[in-house]
Formats: sequence, structure tokens, C-alpha cells
Amino acid sequence: MEEKYDVIVAGAGIAGSLAAVAAAKGGAKVVLLDRNEYKEAGKKTNWGWVCGDAVAKAHTDFITQEIGLTFGDPELNLKVDGVYALSPDLEHKFAFEGEGYILDRPKLAKKLVNYSTRSGAEYVTKFEVEGPIIEDNKVVGIFGRDEKHQQVKIKAKIVIDALGVASMLRRKLPPNEYVGRDVSTDDIESTGRYIIRFRLAADDIRYYDPKNALIHLNQQLAPGGYGWVFPKRNGRMNVGLGVEKKSLDIRNEKLGKKDTLHMLIDEYIKWNPLIKDIEIDNEDGNGKGYWSVTVRRQQDSLVYPGYMGAGDSMAMPNPISAGGIGPAKVAGIIAGQVAGEAVEANDAGLDFLWKYNVRFNENYGSKTAGLEVFRIYLQSLNNDLINYGMAHFISEEEAVEISYGRIPELTLASTFNKILSGISNVNAFKNLVYSVNEMKKLNKHYKQYPQSPDGFNAWKAVVDREMKEIKERFKPNPI
Repeated sequence: MEEKYDVIVAGAGIAGSLAAVAAAKGGAKVVLLDRNEYKEAGKKTNWGWVCGDAVAKAHTDFITQEIGLTFGDPELNLKVDGVYALSPDLEHKFAFEGEGYILDRPKLAKKLVNYSTRSGAEYVTKFEVEGPIIEDNKVVGIFGRDEKHQQVKIKAKIVIDALGVASMLRRKLPPNEYVGRDVSTDDIESTGRYIIRFRLAADDIRYYDPKNALIHLNQQLAPGGYGWVFPKRNGRMNVGLGVEKKSLDIRNEKLGKKDTLHMLIDEYIKWNPLIKDIEIDNEDGNGKGYWSVTVRRQQDSLVYPGYMGAGDSMAMPNPISAGGIGPAKVAGIIAGQVAGEAVEANDAGLDFLWKYNVRFNENYGSKTAGLEVFRIYLQSLNNDLINYGMAHFISEEEAVEISYGRIPELTLASTFNKILSGISNVNAFKNLVYSVNEMKKLNKHYKQYPQSPDGFNAWKAVVDREMKEIKERFKPNPI
């Protein structure tokens, strides 16, 4: 069976649903495919929607600005003043993000899917996308299996890939110089979280803050990543952590342990003295979850002839925080808008779709390579160096600048060099200065992102060279 559409959107998560909305609003005939049942729209894995649920207000405002969709109760579960990162010894904390929300992720997914159908998209459930249809080195549709497990081919002018980090569409593209088909395991973190009901044993905003989301930097508890405590309404929280495989292996070997991600989450909850009498809140089947998240810059190109990628399929989560909701919102809308324009122009070629690369880079992507550099640097520090660094290396204002992808000048560098004690601290500070300079260099390079495929290979070669040097200089060293 073959059907024909203007735009196929594969995956009804945040990026996919918003892409379907934007493309349909642009006049395209859109089909939105999802492997889940309607009541489980956009569910990531068999465990549930599995994410940290936090998103910056600016990204939610972007949706309202671009397509007029507003949000409220119940999908915006709790408004928070900000996100704070705490040092391992809990003596120092830096603002990491500004005002935002803790979401009810399943209810947000349903709202977005419903809005896509009201906008004119056709929504097809229980459909397993297995790969792209390629003709003359161009994506012209997808093949997969419907709810009856029958083989189905669907043709379209454009395919938007929102299938997530393990996307079969991306991985089965022809060999090409634009979209990378595979993601290195070094650029992936294993993450997991519980949504729990609990009794608060005492008041201590270092461990639980009802008005802010907390991130705990601790290389023993969460090697190569961090733990989080995000408040929710009615005595609930989203608590979890992410780890990097090499860092976890090094940590286990040095401590003589065989801890897994699941064991570390349980240990993290026990470490928190305020969380007592916990009970898994399994509403919508979303109580526990584990998944893989990329922590690198987004794909250097998000397009191939007839193909566009958005969200996790294009490695879009923030390289430091692993937060993927914000960039998925931005990318989904821009991808849908460009797809609508391409349909109207009857042009799904690489040159026309390239504007999606440019717009995403301008709205979000230009900062991510710099953030990836800082993530790699952080993973080279043990707890003692993180404690010392947060106390002496940078001010809170400079830390905020870095977390937003803006690069501080570190004007106090000469003063810091005079007060540093110990060769490890001196080397860590010198490496920080080096990293910040590399971040500045890459940010400048991304501001010169090619406006067409011409020059892309030369531009990409610079990025590849810089990232290779960073990874060779900084190795995971959690203990």
C-alpha cells in the first residue's frame, strides 16, 4: 500500500508534534506517525515519557510567539524560579537557568498531538517506522508496519525525522557528507529518573527547594553527569541522574564497585536526608524510566535532500544539562515552518531545506559546540577540583554566562593565578581558561555557519578539528 502526503512527520514527541502543527498551519498535507496508542502519545520507551520534565520559560514562549499555542494547567505542573547547580560539598551554588516550568510530560504530549490534528495533520498510531524510501539519493517517503503489522510505504515530498536518538531514519540514510548516521557512545549519557511521592523530613534548600530545580554535581554519585531534584505539585518530585559510561567504569574500578545506573539512582535518593517514605507515582505508567541522551552539539547539518531531523534524532539536548525539551520545541517549529515553505515552493532539495540549518543555528544551535567543550572539561574534574573551582575559579555571574552559552572574559585570571594553591588546582584553572577560549572560538565559528551547502565541508572540518583536540586534552577523571 502506498499513500502520498506533502510531509511525513515520524514520531509524535515534542519535536514531531510541533513540526506537524507548523507544517499543517503552513498549508501542507501532513501525516504524523507514532508507534504508541493515542492515550500514550509521544511516549519515549516502554517505561514512559522518561525525561526530567524541566523547560525554560523562554522556550515555551517561543511556541506561543510562533504558532499561537498557549500552555497552562495541567501540562505546566509547577512554575520554578530557576535551576541551581550545587558543588559536591554543597557549599556553593550557581544559577544554571532562569524562570521555567516542571512539566506533566504525558499531558503535554497529548495537548500537542491534539493541537496537531486541530491544525489539520492526520495522526496515525501504532505505526512502526523502519526506514526511509530512497530514490535518486533523495528521501521520498518511509516504510514501516501498521497496527496490523502489515508492510506499508508512505510517500511524501518531505520527511521530518523526530524518532529520537536511535532513529532508524537517520541511521539508514545513504552515506553522505551532511547528516551523520551514527552517534558515538562517548557523546551519550545513560539517564534515569523516578517520579515519587515523599515526606519532607526537614527544610534544607541544598537538598530540596520547592521553588527551584536543583542539580547536584557529584562525581561519586553521578560520574560524568549529575543528579537532579525537581519539585512537582502535591508532594511529588522528579528525581534522577545521568552518568557517562567511561566515567562510571573508572569510578567503579577505583572504588571497587559494580554499580549500575539503577543502583546509583537508589543510592542518590538515600544520600538525600530530606526524602523519606518514598512511593513511586505511576500515574500514566510514568513512574520510573531509563533512557539514553546525547550530550554533544547538534548534528552539523540537520538536512539531506527530502529529509529534515529535529529533537533527539539530531542530538539536540543541551550538552551540559542534557535538557532536550527546549531545543526540541525550537527545532520542531522551525522544521515544520520550513517544510511548509518547501511544499509551497515545490522544492525539497538540499539548497532549499538548508534554511532550516541556518534558522536553528540562529535560534539555538550556535552555542552548543561551546557548551560541549565545557561539558568535556567538567568531566575531567573530580569532586575536590569542582569544589575548589566553584569557590575560586569563576564568579556566579560568569557561571551564568557559561550556562547560557555566552562566554565571559575571565578578567580575574591573573588574580586567581596568584591565589591558587596546589598543582592540581593550578592545572585545572589553566584548563578552564583554555576551555573558555575554545568556547569563544567555536561560538565565533558558529556565527559564520554557511548560508548554503557551499562551504559546509570546510566549515565542518574546523569544528571536527577543534573537538578532536578538546577530547584528546580532557579525559574523564571522576575519582
